[in-house]
Formats: sequence, structure tokens, C-alpha cells
Amino acid sequence: MSSKIWMSSPHMGGAEEGFVKEAFDTNWIAPLGPNVNGFEKDLETFLGSGAHVAALSSGTAAIHLGLVLLGVEAGDEVICQSFTFSATANPIRYIGAIPIFVDSEPGTWNMSPTLLEDAIKDRMAKGKKPKAIMPVHLYGMPARMQEIMEVADRYAIPVLEDAAEALGSSIDGRMCGTFGAISALSFNGNKIITTSGGGALAAADAQLVQKARFLATQARDEAPHYQHSHIGYNYRMSNLCAGVGRGQMQVLQDRIARRRAIYDRYKEVFAGKKGVTMAPEPAGYYSNRWLSTILIDPAQAGATREDLRLAFDKDNIESRPLWKPMHLQPIFEQYPYYGSGVSDMLFANGLCLPSGSNLTEDDLQRVFAVINSVLH
Repeated sequence: MSSKIWMSSPHMGGAEEGFVKEAFDTNWIAPLGPNVNGFEKDLETFLGSGAHVAALSSGTAAIHLGLVLLGVEAGDEVICQSFTFSATANPIRYIGAIPIFVDSEPGTWNMSPTLLEDAIKDRMAKGKKPKAIMPVHLYGMPARMQEIMEVADRYAIPVLEDAAEALGSSIDGRMCGTFGAISALSFNGNKIITTSGGGALAAADAQLVQKARFLATQARDEAPHYQHSHIGYNYRMSNLCAGVGRGQMQVLQDRIARRRAIYDRYKEVFAGKKGVTMAPEPAGYYSNRWLSTILIDPAQAGATREDLRLAFDKDNIESRPLWKPMHLQPIFEQYPYYGSGVSDMLFANGLCLPSGSNLTEDDLQRVFAVINSVLH
């Protein structure tokens, strides 16, 4: 069988080993240390807009802490984008809060500002004002943040921005992860850069980020003994993982450029094929193109998303359907949903393609050959 082509595998840049070795040489084999501090500073510089950053064990931890910091409690309602990975919605239930799912709009595949406002009005009419709004920048494409923030500000509801897939994406030069009151980043192994496992919480409010660090280290009070006045969490990033992150930050711009170049190659391949569309960039939007994705209209293409996925699988090439929306998931299907069918359509017809920055030309040619065998 041919060698495996992964959809998005880790891609080291070379400097990571030096930072990790330094951690070993100085015995900073702990949840904190110089690499954690350095990685946080690197991220703050990259994000700009006065962002402060706390490096954490995962993007999910960042979302959970973000909800805690926004004062979300059991029984509260949180508006969440339905078209996303379950890690966006799961922390709402960790707290015992109620997810209120909102559909996407077709331009970015992310939260619809119109349906967001509909949901807010309806929840308030039912006697409960949502405590937070959670849009997501899926596959690196920024959500309609200006419009979402306008709606959020109109009703004085804070925004927790899930930028897990969008490090390096921007709107009119402003980085994703700097629009909401709090944002979450992810450095999982399949992300555009990785710390093996890991994530970060970002906010313009330095005191909020300092509180995140406090809660993420078991909320230990200032005392010679172990004393706790708050419920804490074991959510801090390790110094070893942060060392990998510091090395990865040195090649982040290269990784973004490579992923965008791969998207352009796909665009050329699909240009002459009927019934296949790729997500464009709205004016002023810049996507890191973490994953290249397509929609296949079976009536025009003469083949389905599944036909292509199975053909890839037969040649040992990883691909995956677009996210199954949260309102269709067994664990979440009982919660309120405000939609127009966009995310259902995306799930039914969409496919994530191999997009890793370490794909070779031979890899791409194998992928293109499979595409050409299925779509004409």
C-alpha cells in the first residue's frame, strides 16, 4: 500500500529541539518556566491589539476558563455556533449551562449575525438573556466579527471567540483572537502550529488573563501553605510543550504561506470541474487556510462527497467530512437551535482535503490524481 498522506500532520521547523533541550538542561521540567513565559510573549507580539496571553493545556481549557471568567454559571444560556467541533460546546455543559445553537451564513460558513440576533431576541422574550456568545473561525476563515460584535454590543453580551483554527487569520489587518472579550487558541497536533497538545487564552484585559493563570494553576492563594478560596483547574501548559511552541512561532508565517499556496493549487485543479466550490475570502478577510475544503453538488458533479472520500481512503489518503453540526449531535440535539439549513447542507456536501504544510509535490500529485479519477 502507498504511504499514508495525512490531512494535517505536525510540521517541525528545526528550532523546537533547542528550546526543549534548554528545558532539560536547566531542569525546567514543570508546568511553568521560561519557555511558557517566552511563548506567551511571542503570541502577544503576533496577535497585537494589546492582547495578553495565558498558555494552557488545550484550547478546550481556554474555552472553559473563558466561560468561568465571564461569570457563566449552571442554568445560564450561552449562544454557540452550531457548525463546529464539539470542543466549542462541551465546556458549556461542564459548567451546567445551556447551549443555544445558531446556524452559519453561507459567505464564511460561520455564525450568522442575523440568526444570532434572532436567537437573542427570542431567548430574551422567553425570559432569559444569554450570558455569552461563542462564534468560531472555522478552517481558518474569519467569522463576520464586525457584525457579530455590533449585535453583541447592542445587547451587552460578551463574546468568547473560538479562534482555535485561525491563528494568523485576520479581518482588515486585525488578528482573529483579538475581537472578543476573551478568545481561545489551540495548538493541537493537527493545527497550523503545534505544541503537541496545548492552547491559550487571550484577552485585552491584563487582569482577566492574570486571573486565568491563577485559576489554571489550581487557584492557590498567596500563603505559605496550600490555601484555596476558589475552585481551580490544572490547565497550565508545560515548559516542554511551550518550548515546542517557541520553535513553531519562528515558522508560523511560512506555514501560513504554504497552506495558502496549497489552497491555490486545489483551486486550479477544481477550476474546470462542475459542481465543486471552494470557500472564497470576503473582501478584507485573510484566512490562514488551515484546511482546504470543498463543497460537491452531486447533481452537477456526478459524484458525491462520499465518493471522493472513499476514493481517497482506498489510496491511503486522509480526508474528512466537514464538521457535523452540534444541533445534529446526539448529545446536543435536545437544545434550542436557530437555523436556516446552511450547516446541514455544508455537512452533507463538504469535504476537508489534505492540507498540511509538509505535503510534498509527490503527495499533491497523488491527491490530484484521485480527484481527477472521481470528478470530471
